[in-house]
Amino acid sequence: MLLDRLFRPRAAQAAGRALYARAVEQSRTSGLYADLGAPDTAEGRFEIYSLHVVLLLDRLRGPDGQAWGAAATDVSQALFDAYLKDLDHALRELGVGDLSVGRKMRKLGEAFYGRGKSYEAAFTALPDEAPLQALIVRTVYAETDPASAPRLTAYVLAQRAALASQPIEVLAAGQVAWKPL
Repeated sequence: MLLDRLFRPRAAQAAGRALYARAVEQSRTSGLYADLGAPDTAEGRFEIYSLHVVLLLDRLRGPDGQAWGAAATDVSQALFDAYLKDLDHALRELGVGDLSVGRKMRKLGEAFYGRGKSYEAAFTALPDEAPLQALIVRTVYAETDPASAPRLTAYVLAQRAALASQPIEVLAAGQVAWKPL
């Protein structure tokens, strides 16, 4: 038991980092930008990265928001931590000064938290897709033509279904199979 408690956090951290790496990889799929019209800007990439992390967190949360257990909760936290660490790193690479990073991270964290709550509400409204599509228009396509919003909405729903079909144990081990675009 003691070994389980000692190694579980390390395994969860590794799984969270692995899931985040796969979310980043999927978020860099050129078709999201070329075919689905997501803006290839810092803001557009933030929205697409956040969307994929939210999809993973939603799956790890379990049915009706009920946690799958301590392992899934730990992996969710590790995934979120990896996401935040990467945002911090990206800001520093963009030349944001040390004195400003904290404020910008807080603003990005609040934006992510708001997106998460909004996606959760949109998922709860399913099978009505209108709230999800409106959210995508308001966030991903905020500064560009939202004509591709229905296709990105379909992509999100397909990814969510693909994640739902994957065993939670596999996801909690840091493995995910995204549906091809």
